[in-house]
Amino acid sequence: PVANVTIAPGPPSHRVGTGDPVTLSCSVQEGSAPVTFTWLRDGQEVAQGPLLALGDVEPGHSGAYQCVATNQLDGRRVFRALSPELALVVTPRGHLGTAVAAGVGGSLLFLVLLLGVIGGWHRWHRLETPPLTPPYPNRSPPDPQPSLDEGEVLYTHVVVTKRAG
Repeated sequence: PVANVTIAPGPPSHRVGTGDPVTLSCSVQEGSAPVTFTWLRDGQEVAQGPLLALGDVEPGHSGAYQCVATNQLDGRRVFRALSPELALVVTPRGHLGTAVAAGVGGSLLFLVLLLGVIGGWHRWHRLETPPLTPPYPNRSPPDPQPSLDEGEVLYTHVVVTKRAG
């Protein structure tokens, strides 16, 4: 009898891109010779032998693959064992590239937003922090403002001039 039929690469699923070379291998852990192998895709026979070479795959190769191992004892008794299903998914290259581009684009957007937040925080923090040196190092500090009583109004006149130099 045959038993413990396995497919490599192992089930339950295997994702590949269009144009990738794919070869599936079927083996048994128990079984007396001769053992024959039959490949099924979605329940339909597609090939014979321990290796299924699909070549450069297309989306049409997608499906549920299984291997049937068979051996015969004394010319009359036939034993069969079925491997677990392998779900092969062939993704068109454009879709794979789109997914990668979307991931990269999302990461770049996050980095730009992060830099904007850091820059804004730095600018705000700088405006809130008093300078270490007076704004006009060559001038004396302004006279202190006179204290005002309630109801008094202080008028000032400011003249803005351009600095020479």
